[in-house]
Amino acid sequence: MSMFRAVPASPAGAPAACRDRLVEVERLEWRVGDGGDPAAIAEDFARRHDRPHGEGGACGVALLVSAAAGAVMVGGATGAPSPAPAVPDLALVAYEHGPRREAPVPGPFAVGPWRPSWTGADHAKAVVAVQEAIARGQVYVANVVGHRSAPWSGDPAAAAAAVAGVAGATWGGVLSGEDWLVASGSPECFLTVEGPNAAAYPIKGTAPATARGRRELIASVKERAEHVMIVDLGRNDLAQVAVPGTVAVQDLFALRRWADLWQAESTVTARLEPGTGLAAVLRAMCPPGSVTGTPKLAMLDLVGALEPVGRGPAMGAFGFVQGDRIRLGVTIRTLALDATHAHLWAGGGITWRSEAEDEVAEAETKAAAIARALEAAA
Repeated sequence: MSMFRAVPASPAGAPAACRDRLVEVERLEWRVGDGGDPAAIAEDFARRHDRPHGEGGACGVALLVSAAAGAVMVGGATGAPSPAPAVPDLALVAYEHGPRREAPVPGPFAVGPWRPSWTGADHAKAVVAVQEAIARGQVYVANVVGHRSAPWSGDPAAAAAAVAGVAGATWGGVLSGEDWLVASGSPECFLTVEGPNAAAYPIKGTAPATARGRRELIASVKERAEHVMIVDLGRNDLAQVAVPGTVAVQDLFALRRWADLWQAESTVTARLEPGTGLAAVLRAMCPPGSVTGTPKLAMLDLVGALEPVGRGPAMGAFGFVQGDRIRLGVTIRTLALDATHAHLWAGGGITWRSEAEDEVAEAETKAAAIARALEAAA
């Protein structure tokens, strides 16, 4: 068994009572260029393992969707190649229940130094380019994402535990393959489906987790405008598969804490049309609106030409499917490991009121929290 496959799986969204009992029974890995529709592939795989919870030991299916796979689902630009090509663009792993296992004690781990894929100046230029596109009416808001990598050594289980255990990582989790590992410390729920009831929880708006940061975030015209535009995008996405008139917004701009940051979150709910399957839901919602922008297809064209490397498994979705129960998080604050390097992505939404230097600093702050967690694990 590879060192990555030895790391226990802990998919985001999996029931807590199942996480230490998961035994893999089948997997499927798909990459951009393999052909076929990743949304249909995901639904077909999940259907093959759609048994009532607990019957015959069956549990559910872990689902990892990269940003590029989400773009393929909607016919959008996939951007530059991923800097971590070992990680598939679509990973599906079916599990059954086994005996409970004790979590292994991770060994030593080391990482660094980090090398960014672009400079702060290049990031700032991309922010300005987005604002010029806003002025032309091409987009209203667009996320710009940067990447950094570093050599690593030691026990990947230590890195996985550190990232998935970051304070506020309510949608954290771990999934691995023969030569890759993804660990998410995400605070953001992308989508939940319970029977006919669906909900999305977009996060947009960031500030330091201080009393002053809270006041400034609540008062910020720029952050609130960015947030409301993404909430409206979420309403539009869900409406594609919802019973007309059932889409609603709750808890608009509620503040939540992740690590040392405040983030603004809203709740968008809907009742799905009868017969709506996993593929239809994924095509309606992917890639996640909070890490793309609006209009989505125009944003994918624009930012795909600005970012020097692809987003890999970041800015996508990661979660668990059990029959008609779907629980997916957004893969922000997410680490990927290949055989030699650790990879991190971070960015933010750009609006007409954005200040380029502030956007660069915000992305640095988000990435730094994960980098600190890895250093602490070392």
